[in-house]
Amino acid sequence: MPAISLTINGRAHGPIEVRADLSMNDFLREVLGLTGTKFGCGAAQCLSCAVIVDAGDGTSATMPTCVIAATDFDGKAIRTVEGHAKDGALTPLQQSFISHFAFQCGYCTPGFLNEGQVLLERLEKAPIPRAELERTVTEALDGHLCRCSGYVKYHEAVRDVILADPGRFLT
Repeated sequence: MPAISLTINGRAHGPIEVRADLSMNDFLREVLGLTGTKFGCGAAQCLSCAVIVDAGDGTSATMPTCVIAATDFDGKAIRTVEGHAKDGALTPLQQSFISHFAFQCGYCTPGFLNEGQVLLERLEKAPIPRAELERTVTEALDGHLCRCSGYVKYHEAVRDVILADPGRFLT
């Protein structure tokens, strides 16, 4: 069996032997007990299973975990929904999701939260013109599916966090 080593939410794991066919979603949930990452469609179409993958250059992107083998994450640094709050304090994005009641059943929330966080980090490095805000949020969250049709509230929650920091806009 292959062994993987990776960093999850700032904590090193491994080497851990895994079956070659074990999905990253199953690895997180069954091996590590990190159950915040959801298994939705099983075809990487709904993105409720998306985690953040941090690149060595300081950028990050989301990646589905339901159809990708855990071995493909060997050596990577990832963040799951469990890694957002620090010392029990919610992030501004998490708080905005609550304030906007941007979830109903909550199944898709981890994917939306991770995607929103990646967008916030991108805008800190590369601000946009204010006029591009709506398009930018829509494009970032596009592809994430919500069974309860809560899209408007997710968009509002992300948009409000962006608007709260004028540094995310070009002057």
